[in-house]
Amino acid sequence: MISSVQIRIAFSCLALSLCSLSAVGDSYSPYAGEAFPRQVFWGDTHLHSSYSADASAAGNVNLDPVAAYRFARGEAVTAHNGMQVQLIRPLDFLVVSDHAEYLGMMPQLRAGNPEILATPTGKRWFDMLQGDDDTRMKMVMEVINSLHEPKIEAPAARRTAWDSMLQASDDYNEPGRFTALSGYEWTSMPDRGNNLHRVVVFRDGADKTSQILPFSAFDSENPEDLWRFLERYERDTGGSVMAIPHNSNLSNGLMFQATDYAGNAIDRKYAQWRLYWEPVMEVTQIKGDSETHPLLSPDDEFADYGTWDRSNLLGSAAKQNWMLGAEYARSAMKLGLKLQARTGVNPYQFGMIGSSDAHTGLAAVREDNYWGKVTLMEPNPKRVSDAFITSQVDSALNTYAWEQLSSGYAAVWARENSREGIFDALRRREVYATTGSRITVRFFGGWEFEQADLARPDLAKRGYAVGVPMGGELAASEDEYASPGFLVSAQRDPEGANLDRIQIIKGWLDENGEANEQVYDVAWAGERRPGPDGKIPGLGSSVAGDGISYSNSIGAPLLSAVWTDPEFSAADHAFYYVRVIEIPTPRWSKFDEAYFDVTAPEDAPATTQERAYTSAIWYVP
Repeated sequence: MISSVQIRIAFSCLALSLCSLSAVGDSYSPYAGEAFPRQVFWGDTHLHSSYSADASAAGNVNLDPVAAYRFARGEAVTAHNGMQVQLIRPLDFLVVSDHAEYLGMMPQLRAGNPEILATPTGKRWFDMLQGDDDTRMKMVMEVINSLHEPKIEAPAARRTAWDSMLQASDDYNEPGRFTALSGYEWTSMPDRGNNLHRVVVFRDGADKTSQILPFSAFDSENPEDLWRFLERYERDTGGSVMAIPHNSNLSNGLMFQATDYAGNAIDRKYAQWRLYWEPVMEVTQIKGDSETHPLLSPDDEFADYGTWDRSNLLGSAAKQNWMLGAEYARSAMKLGLKLQARTGVNPYQFGMIGSSDAHTGLAAVREDNYWGKVTLMEPNPKRVSDAFITSQVDSALNTYAWEQLSSGYAAVWARENSREGIFDALRRREVYATTGSRITVRFFGGWEFEQADLARPDLAKRGYAVGVPMGGELAASEDEYASPGFLVSAQRDPEGANLDRIQIIKGWLDENGEANEQVYDVAWAGERRPGPDGKIPGLGSSVAGDGISYSNSIGAPLLSAVWTDPEFSAADHAFYYVRVIEIPTPRWSKFDEAYFDVTAPEDAPATTQERAYTSAIWYVP
């Protein structure tokens, strides 16, 4: 028989053992104290509600910031065409980014706000709002054309609107379930249409953001003045904020230049400034894709995707080929390497995200659930053939509704779904873009990856242990003959299409100071082999004869690879990012054709190949 003394001794020894384990930090749980992110969160950092003047003038009367947050959280709402609309799955986060210029003016104008109606322009716009669609669209263009100089001064209305936006953001922010980030859009368009827009995103709640009013293009069209404002905000409130450039494809050569806004060569101070305030850029959205252009990447068969290259944002000036290099992410990153060689800092070492820029209050960019850029282009029989941007100088510069890209979303790797978690992931660039599909992508760079790592159930843990994730910097190896390896894994949207391939895009600066690029196929579905040109041929298509259905009988649900750069030079600065391509699927315009029994214009594509772009990993010698 065991005595009570023996029992007490045994328990004492057990307690001492546990204390000893605790003292050295050991735990049975392998996840205790784990610091790296295991979750990907989905959201839209660029959505407009009825508080944006152009959105409201174009018909968005009812879907305010509150409705936008409700919809993003998964609730059904009633659109202006009377239809119920809902996401297939809720989003995890949202930024309602209404234009700072005339912020919240339209709802108050509709309500007869005497401060606004007392102005001549306010009275005239009030009358135009009562007109037909064409009259309201004329008003939209008047609003947009006045963004360089305000036509209405209504400071009280602006304060009311900003406080209302901040209240909605705080009310719908629910850490762990849904993150509502406060923000707005700074809408700079020098020369009447060259897009330099930024979305401003805050990490903070209304206790800090209410201390300011949004800095707008009425204050300055110079991005450097915006950064000064953001600097003052952080200094005065102790908060955190960033700016996200978007629609670089419509900037007519201004977004990613080798000079500052005044035309001076970029120096080290400017490069540091821009790198801090703009850690990510929006590479894809409804108004086209800004990854690369076929003229910039002629050997890239996937370069011509969602290409808008006719004019600037308003169709007021034709696009010239020389402008393209300063408009696309890949060429900007290559330019950044050159600027780094000269200044010591790369101002274009940004991460990449997607977002919608929808003005409907609805972050709905799935091809079979696309709710349009503006309310007038919610699902209706005419939208596939109507003009979207009607140029005021040349009809050849018109952009049509069928050219809109049902895109995109931002994917964020974070430990938690909170303002801090989402914002900090954007800041460190551990983010990626998709054109609407929720493809899960992991990407790491390092010097120790092996093919056997692909079979590990803890692939991400291995990636963080011996490498750096997307958005990170890879330092040089102690072995001067080593080449970096990259561990990449991609999984299809669980309610979407299979994957065609994974590609790694490399950009580097050679010994002559010239910027180069190369696209490598690193994983692909099926038994395909490279053709004579070294490229992997297409898979074909599983889209059915009805044009709106397909099967996952081709492609793969999961692709992964460990790839080593075969042409690595330890002396050359370089970047590497991943592009994941889906199999062909029906495009939104085909769903319009089927639902409304209409025919899209002949030039409208019937299918699309959705994709993801990761933030780059930057090799620093």
